[in-house]
Amino acid sequence: MDLKGKTAVVTGSGRGIGRAVALKLADLGVNVVLNATQGSRTVDEVEKGISARGVGCAVVRADVRNTAEAEKIIQTAVERFGRVDILVNNAGITRDNLIIRMSEQEWDDVLDTNLKGTFNCIKAVSRIMLKQKSGRIINITSVSGIVGAAGQANYSSSKAGVIGLTKACAKELASRGITVNALAPGLIDTDMTKVLSGEIKEEYMRNIPLKRLGTPEDVANAVAFLASDEAGYITGQIINIDGGMVM
Repeated sequence: MDLKGKTAVVTGSGRGIGRAVALKLADLGVNVVLNATQGSRTVDEVEKGISARGVGCAVVRADVRNTAEAEKIIQTAVERFGRVDILVNNAGITRDNLIIRMSEQEWDDVLDTNLKGTFNCIKAVSRIMLKQKSGRIINITSVSGIVGAAGQANYSSSKAGVIGLTKACAKELASRGITVNALAPGLIDTDMTKVLSGEIKEEYMRNIPLKRLGTPEDVANAVAFLASDEAGYITGQIINIDGGMVM
């Protein structure tokens, strides 16, 4: 895969999947614009790791829920590197609760970040990619958006929305050489899953044919492929990265 010299924006790139994606792309010679919310310190460590790889890097502390701030992320990439070749919409949160107990705030927070944030970034980058007549947009959804998850009505709904958004945008943007795909991770070993009890993890494991948790690098490898020329004839697809949990 030849990605050297391209520019990528990776939202929510201070830890977990976003961090792994940013580092993987940097390993392949991609200039990376990192994004995290105000107060995040881990993104500074990622910046150091990318700079050590000899590629360009910028950090934009911005909240993707806010339209103007999402636009600022994309604009920074253009100002710094002249273009945006790859957008990875990874920023996401959970606010788990049973539906009968879920507050309006818990619902709004998750939908605003996971779904509206993805919409904001796609809208902002589309203007750039349409002019370029090229681009790769890769959204991080979840198997929860495919099969639903108890206690995650907000999260499952947001990730199902990302799937619909992916397919709609793939149809709208394809004529200008822009592909839009999504990856649906299963149980990935990140800070988000470390809070799960051993009992819950064992239950999940019984349903994973490969009998292991996924790693952020498993997802990052798939992102790198979808960002490459080798994936130029793939668009509107949802690819599960889940060890076979959802077939």
